[in-house]
Amino acid sequence: MIPLSSPDITEAEIAAVTAVLRTPQLCMGPELDAFEKAMAEYHSVPHAVAVSSGTAGLQMALLTLAIGAGHEVIVPSFAFIAVANAVAQVGATPVFADVDELTLNLTPESVKKVITPRTRAIIAVHTFGIPADMIGLRELASAHNLVIIEDACEAIGAKIGDKRAGAFGDLSIFGFYPNKQITTGEGGAVLAHSQIHAQRLEQLRNQGRARQPHPANSPDLPGTWDIGFNYRLSDIACALGRVQLQRIDEILSKRRQAAERYHRLLEGINAIELPPIALPGIEISWFVYVIRLGVGVDRTRLRECLAADGVATATYFEPIHQQPAWSRFNRQPMPVAESVGPRTLALPFFTRITEEEQQEVATSLRQALLQR
Repeated sequence: MIPLSSPDITEAEIAAVTAVLRTPQLCMGPELDAFEKAMAEYHSVPHAVAVSSGTAGLQMALLTLAIGAGHEVIVPSFAFIAVANAVAQVGATPVFADVDELTLNLTPESVKKVITPRTRAIIAVHTFGIPADMIGLRELASAHNLVIIEDACEAIGAKIGDKRAGAFGDLSIFGFYPNKQITTGEGGAVLAHSQIHAQRLEQLRNQGRARQPHPANSPDLPGTWDIGFNYRLSDIACALGRVQLQRIDEILSKRRQAAERYHRLLEGINAIELPPIALPGIEISWFVYVIRLGVGVDRTRLRECLAADGVATATYFEPIHQQPAWSRFNRQPMPVAESVGPRTLALPFFTRITEEEQQEVATSLRQALLQR
């Protein structure tokens, strides 16, 4: 079986994790500080707070920005369902917006259509590692006095101009699940420009306990600061992430080369549409390689044929507004999300995928499409 994803772990990561296991401090220790410092420096942002998952980071970001009951948060319908879950978990209402047909991201135009007097925030997701139009979204947010949470869980290393994805949001979220570009096993991080926000995040992740005293009587402190969660990330995970981050240029280069190989191998197949390989003004961070099937292709049957050949696949994403738990929040048609969702097919994609494996995937895909 050619797996859908596989983490790229070297002896350096194993040595770093082993070193932590030989110390008395497995959590809230020096590796946490080192990983947070490395994340902040890599993104040229003052603060980074490591957390237990990207989803936890989203929830904490919303709470840090004082978003809750009575507020609406605009999210893309074509995204991982965590964006809607996090909004609901803080008592706010997710409002779904359609996405751009090429990038599959929110656009200023799609967001503007669903802004209401109750809108407080926009969660902009960099889908599949392709950056959203953060310049346009920031301008729109400023015009309507909204905050932006940048969901860069799929896009570490991506760039918009000369700035990395994650540097544009009021708060920005990263996830490090094993299928991501770099991994901590489970884990995530939140980037913050404000020290006040960073301190709030640190307290929320640690059961409401602060790592350092907060400024007294600050008017910028939102809400109460005495309730929190166990959203800590262990030093074991941080050691793994720190070394992975040191290797990120190599990792991103290999993933870009793998995407380019797929593009060459799959060009010319009429029944599929390939993802954009390059876009002006941005640098893609290749998280997954997702093709779109032509109208009339039986995706279930196609996946069965590929699985029989030992090729793992997945479907990303079913529109959130069409899921039973969320259908009551849908306020308008979303033609792009509704068209693309049922036609996506993620092919095996990971840092160490070989040219031979990709050739096998391409051959199996061509044969399976002939059998449809």
